[in-house]
Amino acid sequence: MRPAGTSPPKDDLGHPLPSDGLPRRVVSLVPSLTEAIAHTAPEVLVGATVWCTHPADLTVERLRGTKNPHVRRIIELAPDLVVANREENRERHVLRLREAGIPVWVTDIRTVSGALASLRRLVDLVAPGTSPAWLGEAESVWAAPPPAERLRVAVPIWRDPWMFVGADTFAHDLLSRSGADNVCADRPGRYPAIGPEETTGADLVVLPDEPYAFGPEDGPEAFDAPTVCVSGRDLTWYGPSLVEARARLSTALDAHRPRRSGDR
Repeated sequence: MRPAGTSPPKDDLGHPLPSDGLPRRVVSLVPSLTEAIAHTAPEVLVGATVWCTHPADLTVERLRGTKNPHVRRIIELAPDLVVANREENRERHVLRLREAGIPVWVTDIRTVSGALASLRRLVDLVAPGTSPAWLGEAESVWAAPPPAERLRVAVPIWRDPWMFVGADTFAHDLLSRSGADNVCADRPGRYPAIGPEETTGADLVVLPDEPYAFGPEDGPEAFDAPTVCVSGRDLTWYGPSLVEARARLSTALDAHRPRRSGDR
């Protein structure tokens, strides 16, 4: 129960959570948040999307996708809490759930520090009084300064039509903290729709395997610059994967960084 006289907790959009009790039945509509809850309070999870692939042994009811959740079934499950994300989930689904009396906690993730702070609030909500090791490790990993040698990168997330990571996105901030400058940051929109020929000046094109499944045979041929294939999870997931994402991404980028005189 919430102590008397205290205000209800608010999600990332400032929406107060009406319930006074500790959530015992949680549905997650966001893969990153599903993984975070599963590593913190797995006993509370009762439903997730088909895209919630981590942890691999997660056994909860699947409620379709992030963009087309099975709202009627979620209501039937009567969860104490549904967790969602402003970018990944549709507002109309959030409103339908709230109209049915289901509390919904919406996150808004645009930076690494914002993600860590949001995750800390979510942990305090579903498992008050706990401090999971993975969250502390992620905070420590991403507190380190970025490399001095910078790379100019372009990061497509879709093709036909082409779309790229722009400014004001989690992936953009994560890349910046990893020593990469986004050549599409000055384009309008968070995910500018431009062609590969408009990414001139990039030292490297970073090809993630999600949401579009770029790979060695699908993507590199469209660019004049060198390319590297990486896990999309390392670029766009903001739960426990943050613990190892920086090291994996740095390994991929470091091979293409300009070497200083004297380096071997």
